[in-house]
Amino acid sequence: CFPPKPASGRLRRGAGSQPKAEGEEQAQESCAICMDKISEKVTLPKCKHEFCKVCIDKSMQYKPACPVCNTFYGCAKGNQPDGSMSFTTGYFSLPGYPKCNTLVINYHIPNGIQSKDHPNPGKPYHGTNRTAYLPDNTEGREIQGLLKKAFNQKLIFTVGQSRTSGVDDVVTWNDIHHKTQRHGGPQQFGYPDPNYLKRVREELKAKGIE
Repeated sequence: CFPPKPASGRLRRGAGSQPKAEGEEQAQESCAICMDKISEKVTLPKCKHEFCKVCIDKSMQYKPACPVCNTFYGCAKGNQPDGSMSFTTGYFSLPGYPKCNTLVINYHIPNGIQSKDHPNPGKPYHGTNRTAYLPDNTEGREIQGLLKKAFNQKLIFTVGQSRTSGVDDVVTWNDIHHKTQRHGGPQQFGYPDPNYLKRVREELKAKGIE
């Protein structure tokens, strides 16, 4: 008599698993920039994504961030005009944070002349005064510290076109969103907005502030 044949299902499963493993291995060995096999592998220290040395070196010259997840590497420096940032405590609560006071942030950017880093060097720009609000709790104070760091690295404001009025050559926000109203919800740039602190932390992280 003959020995029993292996179950056909086992053969199918065994045969099907090997290509999948090879595919996974190939994906791990491919550079996300050139899409070819990684040459002289470089592993980024924070996010652990891997690239060819030549590819990631060239990419970092344009933007010091991981091309896959946008984790920032290095110290970003913006073109925010000179100005001041100050803090006070408001003895009132924000909607959604009934048990704490409020951190009040005051920005003052005076009128000035655009530098070579701005759209129209030598041309005047119109400054701004802005007030923003954060809850005075542990997370709010952390965000306040990160915003201060971003301000010192000239990342909070820039000179360009106002998104609300369409006017050129004005000081405007630079993609780090602030709550400039105490009430009205997200539609009015106010509270309540339970996801705001998480969002602004991510926006700051995208600029290397964490």
